[in-house]
Order: sequence, then C-alpha cells, then structure tokens
Amino acid sequence: MPSTENFPAAGGSAFPPPLLLRNLASPAVDRALSPDDRAFRRRGARNKLRVGGFICCTGSPGVWGPCATSSAQLAVAEINKRGGILGREIELSIYDAGGPIDDVVDRAEQAIAFDEVDVIVGLHTSAVRVALRDVITRNRIPYIYTPVYEGGEQTPGVVAIGETPRFQSRPSIHWLAEARKASRWYLIGSDYVWPWQSHRAVKRYIAETGGRVVGEEFVPLGEDHHQPHLARIRAARPDVVLISLIGTDSITFNRAFGECGLGATTLRLAGAMDETVLLGIGADSSENLFCASGYFPGVGSRANDDFQGRYSAMFGPNAPPIGSLGQSSYEGLCLLEAAANQAGTLAIGPLLTAARNVVYRGARGSVAIRNGHARMPMYLAEADGLDFKLIKPV
Repeated sequence: MPSTENFPAAGGSAFPPPLLLRNLASPAVDRALSPDDRAFRRRGARNKLRVGGFICCTGSPGVWGPCATSSAQLAVAEINKRGGILGREIELSIYDAGGPIDDVVDRAEQAIAFDEVDVIVGLHTSAVRVALRDVITRNRIPYIYTPVYEGGEQTPGVVAIGETPRFQSRPSIHWLAEARKASRWYLIGSDYVWPWQSHRAVKRYIAETGGRVVGEEFVPLGEDHHQPHLARIRAARPDVVLISLIGTDSITFNRAFGECGLGATTLRLAGAMDETVLLGIGADSSENLFCASGYFPGVGSRANDDFQGRYSAMFGPNAPPIGSLGQSSYEGLCLLEAAANQAGTLAIGPLLTAARNVVYRGARGSVAIRNGHARMPMYLAEADGLDFKLIKPV
C-alpha cells in the first residue's frame, strides 16, 4: 500500500494520480539524518514550506480521507494564491495515517528526516496522535491535530482544534434529557483513547441531568458483527445510545441498529459523525439519529457558503462530499496561516505560542483558540434522510 502522495502546491484535481508516490521504505532512506544534518540541508536554497498531511486513507476512519485530502488541497491553493505563509509557498504531501500505529510512526520519522517536512497536520485517531507526540517533541516540528477528540491535549508542539466533550456532548445530553425526557443511556465506542476518555466525561454530564448509564462497551476497530452488541442494548432498554464508533464501524453499526428495529424506539447520539458517514448508513437506518458538531454543511453562514462554493469550483460535481471531520484539515491549515501571521515567523517557539491564542477564519467562521483550546459555534442536528437538519445551536 503506498504511503504518501505529493500534490502541486497550487492545487489540482481532487484525486491526484495514485502512483505519484515516494516509497518511504526504500533502501535509499535506510539511515536517519541527525538533527544537525537536517538543519544543514534546510539552510540550502529551498524556500517552500513542506506540510505533511497525516490523514487516514485506510481502515475504519479512511472514509474521511477523500474529503480531508481535498479540503487540505483547497486550503493550500488559497494560501499560495495569497502569497504563501510569510512568503513561503506550501508544498503538501499526504501520508496514510491508517493501519498499524508503528507503521504510521515510521512514516512520520521518515517524513521529517528525508522529506524534510516542516509542519504536520493530522486527521486521524487519537491513538495515532498519542503515538506521534514523541516524534513531534523529539524533532521540534509543529503538529496541528484537527478532528473531534477527547480534550486535554497540552503536549508542547501540539495544537488540537477539534470539538471536545464539554462543548460538544454536554449541551446535547442536557437537551435530550429536557426535550426528549431521556434518562437511561447506553454507551458504545471504539476501543481506543477518544471513546475511553470521552465516556468518562459523558458519564458526569448524564449524572448532571439525573440520568444513569445502563450499559457500556468498547468495540475493536474494524468490528462489523454487531448482533451481540444490539442484543445487549435491547436487553438494557436505554432511552439513548451514545455512539463513539468511528468511520465504517459507525456505518455498519447504525445500519444494523436500524434494520433490527431499534431505530424506531431508541434515540441515538453520535460524536464522530458527518454526512459522509450518514450516506453510508442510508436514510432507512437513520431514524432518531442525532449528532452534535462544530460544523455541518447545512449551517447557513457566509463563511460556510463561501467555503462550499470554492470547494465545488475546485473539485467539480463529483467531489468527495463535505463533512465535519474531512473539512477540519482545511481548518488546520487556516490556523497555521493565522498563527504564522500573528507571530511574524515560522520559528517553532513563537509560532506555537501564537497558535495557542489566535483567531482564524475557516468554513466554521471565526474560531478562537484560547490557551490551546478551540472555541467555536456548536450545533445539534437530527438525521433527515441523507442530510442533517439543524435543531439548534448548543
């Protein structure tokens, strides 16, 4: 499986030729450069800013890869049209952040040492983020992590801009308790750090409403045999199933949930879902399905309308459908530009200081990063066929 693709800095088609690849495992890259070697080479004549997009293109979260790749390309094209970041044109390479974590770490090590990546922007699981932090810290490479996550990221060199449980799940849980009289909750998530930590917070928010958790389980990534889970859910008789499954795992679970009849009687609240996943679930299996997110394509705002217009103009009518997780890679590059402009330099110290307290504009509108935490509008929506219908800001 190829591990990286290189794209023209000025943009291009939505899906560049899949064979325009570098083989990071080739004998030519057997030895790692020392930091001094790398610094010497970077003092050469190149002036491009090399961004490594670590995006899941395979595995359960690979469903978000096409939109994430296109969104990153759009951001690069727009920034370069404005003259680049502090005069440096962006050169974007996409690396697969799916598959075994050790393989992803090896790709990151080699991307930094041999491709001379200056910045990493990541759309992948929190398990990968945790593994990459050591690489980032050791090499002093800025790392922008874009999707919904569990919160609390404070590692020097890492900036996380996604939704967190306090602002995403808490208001939605309170709304379902008040508007739908939900008190019995069943929690099911993928078996890794984001669901583990998010569920810990969710249990507190459920308790605030007077509700209780009647069951909880974690499912291995890639699991698609859901009948045992559904049997336990049916026996527990919850009012709401909170779903922290990701990508194709969420698709197969929600399909089975609807097909067995639970969708007609039991509410669902999802934390990592967008229109891409909803298309996979299908209209027949999306009854009583809610999602909270900082972005939906249906949000009526000037920033969102403009973003979607530029996305369609660049990639055409067959572009990957836009969703909250995929488009977050666009946001990550918008943050990088804003932080660099505020700092006046791409030196890692001032750049990261600026990135922890900055306002950038993306498809979500204005997003404020304060003390390393993103503040953005948040919305609760209900599935309506193959789209999400906004209920209210939360």
